[in-house]
Amino acid sequence: MAVIKSFLTLTLLLGSTLGACAAGNKTATNGVGSTPAQRHVISIDQADSLIAAAVKEANSVIPENIAIVDPSGLLVAFHRMDNAFPGSIDISIKKARTVVLFNGAYSTADLTAAAQGPLYGVEETNGGLVVFGGGLPIYKDDYLIGGIGVSGGSVDQDVQVVKAAIDWFSNSTLSGY
Repeated sequence: MAVIKSFLTLTLLLGSTLGACAAGNKTATNGVGSTPAQRHVISIDQADSLIAAAVKEANSVIPENIAIVDPSGLLVAFHRMDNAFPGSIDISIKKARTVVLFNGAYSTADLTAAAQGPLYGVEETNGGLVVFGGGLPIYKDDYLIGGIGVSGGSVDQDVQVVKAAIDWFSNSTLSGY
């Protein structure tokens, strides 16, 4: 009987503690207790808007794969346009990821991996990086909030589309938070 009573007491205590924690954490987050803006992380609304801007430009260029990652390199949003090359899906994600893994200091076009160069072989690290154009950092209020990668056309086409998306975002009033 003492064992049952102890178990019931423990269950009630644990249940009320967990209930209090859940009740006290009623934010628009996953329990972290802060918003994307407070963490300086791209929101899904911002990511969707960037993708829409990239698609608008790509419609006049070539079908593209567009990836948005957060500052840690994790995928936030992805869009594959009709007829975009399936082989470019992974490349677009890696372009976005490459940018944030270098803290937004470089676009993917700025990373030189030429033989005997200072970054020779870097593309083989971190699960595969991309060292050609089509990836740019995403900044809001001087904070790196993510990266965008575009792939499906030539390097010049990918750069044209990604720059158009970033230019639109930089000039927009969208806070997304």
